[in-house]
Amino acid sequence: MSDKPNLKHNYGTINKEYGLDLATRAPENDGPIYMVNLMKYHEVAQYQSEDGMDKAISGRDADDRYNPASILSKIGADIVFVADVNKSHVGSEDWDRIAIARYATRKSFIEMQSRKDFGEKHKHKAAGMQRTIIVCCRPEDIALDRVGRPNAGDSRTVLMVVRQTDDRQGAFSQIDKATNFSAEGTIIGDGRMWDTVQFKAFDSQSQAYEKAASLKDCSPGSSFVMTLDASMDAITTR
Repeated sequence: MSDKPNLKHNYGTINKEYGLDLATRAPENDGPIYMVNLMKYHEVAQYQSEDGMDKAISGRDADDRYNPASILSKIGADIVFVADVNKSHVGSEDWDRIAIARYATRKSFIEMQSRKDFGEKHKHKAAGMQRTIIVCCRPEDIALDRVGRPNAGDSRTVLMVVRQTDDRQGAFSQIDKATNFSAEGTIIGDGRMWDTVQFKAFDSQSQAYEKAASLKDCSPGSSFVMTLDASMDAITTR
């Protein structure tokens, strides 16, 4: 009998073609990858009877139980950004939380899915998550690969913009001094593929709101524009 966990992904559709690319990437073409997670929780976690949970908790609390930080550390990965969504300015859906995990290699992300300890934790994610999008990215500034783990509790207001666009550089130019990511693929989601993800920290919420309102080419269905309350942030500078 195999020890490989039977993971339930009822919160999104896996892009199997891109997953195969991640799993078979040659070492010389592999390296760090940033998994940008957009998360929406169930109001009440949807545990299955075999999960052994006898008390109702919120979807957010279930995701907190899932927290894979200890497993990520074992495989050389880091959580480099965590934030609650303060306001959704543009987008056909709303989101609750954003998190970014940086993996040392693409293959390590795929191999993690087969770990027994990950499988034991994953039931909490399956119960708590209503839907998610995971955009796999590389930063415009590769120096970000050398930035260490952030300290928790250093809260700041951050503007986040996710786009479908044929003009990445044009999108990047619209937010001065942002941390820009080019999307390589979308490993899980709703079938849409995304091209760019940007983050910019602001000194005040009003400044972030003003910048969000200025992005006139962002439209629902092809963009998400959100202001975030970041509690862990190793990717932006003010």
